[in-house]
Amino acid sequence: MIAHLRRATSTAALIPVLYGDDDPRFRLRPRLIGADYRGADQQLPLFGDPREVLGGGVLDAPAARIGARAPERPVWLCSVRSDPGQPDLTDAQWADVARRLLTATGLTPDGDPNGCRWAAIRNLDRSVHIVATVVREDGSIHGTYRDAFHAQAECHRIAADLGHPVRSVPSVTTAQDYRMPTPTITITLEPNGAVVAQGYSDPLSLALLRHAGFIAKDSWYGHQHRLPANTAPADRAAIATHAAEMLRAARYDVDLDPRLDTALPGGTADRHRLSAGEQLLQVTNQIRGATSFGELTETLDQVLDTDGGILDRVHDMLEAASEQATDLDPEQYALSDRLGFAADIVSAAQDELAGLLDEVQRTQSHGAPADTASRSTTADAARATSPAAAARGAAASTPPAAAPPQAAVPRQTGHTR
Repeated sequence: MIAHLRRATSTAALIPVLYGDDDPRFRLRPRLIGADYRGADQQLPLFGDPREVLGGGVLDAPAARIGARAPERPVWLCSVRSDPGQPDLTDAQWADVARRLLTATGLTPDGDPNGCRWAAIRNLDRSVHIVATVVREDGSIHGTYRDAFHAQAECHRIAADLGHPVRSVPSVTTAQDYRMPTPTITITLEPNGAVVAQGYSDPLSLALLRHAGFIAKDSWYGHQHRLPANTAPADRAAIATHAAEMLRAARYDVDLDPRLDTALPGGTADRHRLSAGEQLLQVTNQIRGATSFGELTETLDQVLDTDGGILDRVHDMLEAASEQATDLDPEQYALSDRLGFAADIVSAAQDELAGLLDEVQRTQSHGAPADTASRSTTADAARATSPAAAARGAAASTPPAAAPPQAAVPRQTGHTR
């Protein structure tokens, strides 16, 4: 069972999609199988033709009430497809699937009267479309971050409850948000030396920028975040790089001025112009150039980090390819399974290596003399702004007294769909 998330400007914009009007090969007859209109002041159908619900704006009403505070695309569409090799579900079962997904994503928490309005619609066999608004009845906005992950995880649980074969169980550290629009934030160095962050702004991105050290400023150009004017020049790049790393880990698209990117060799090349292979080659060169276990573990952390490391990204990429294969052609389950199996192998490697760096660092800190090798000013400033790097600092700065413990032989993993 696979979930596919999209966003729209209004429910009326979904009518061509759900009725097949945008594809001459299809002329569909959608039907409502369940809905919750919350505080709507009109009687609306729970079953039958959904055109009145989609075109009447009843689901859009909470977003219309809050005006400019509403997101640009407040309509949330989750299309769920079941395994074509299994019997189709009844309308009542699909309605239950819709309710479980809405609860799992937090759009309609159990017992919450202010949850989001929604409707479940069927127009083809073995599938259901869940239409909702992300604006709640009390005017607050549901945060969609990790919705795709929670929806897919619940799909796996539903398939297991129905007795359908489950291809894989997603890791709790994997967010399948690659289908969602990627917000963009730009961090630039202005001619006067000011470091400015601007672009997309929501509570999470603003909190991350404040945590990094930026402060909010209103100017003729709109709402911006800037580093304080008294920030030392040597610290500006380190803070900007740390802010960009946190935002990217939260799935924002960050355009960081190359002059502020301490992760680039010399801080002069634009990382976004490098191919994926060239970026991996840079990490490999950093590993080969390490002069202490502290430097080695810091670089390996980029590979093994379970929340945004290289292996984590490769796992996400393979999972995305697995789902996209059946999105493009529902009959390509063999290809989807092989890609999913490869993702499982990467996940198994992550599990096998989990905690390895901490173990090496503990060995170094308890069994070797301190390493007094100096660090560059920029690298010190970057670690000072990162709580996780600061916690590793003492252990990572000591040379080895003995060979590090070897990683265990990777476990054999099963793979079923």
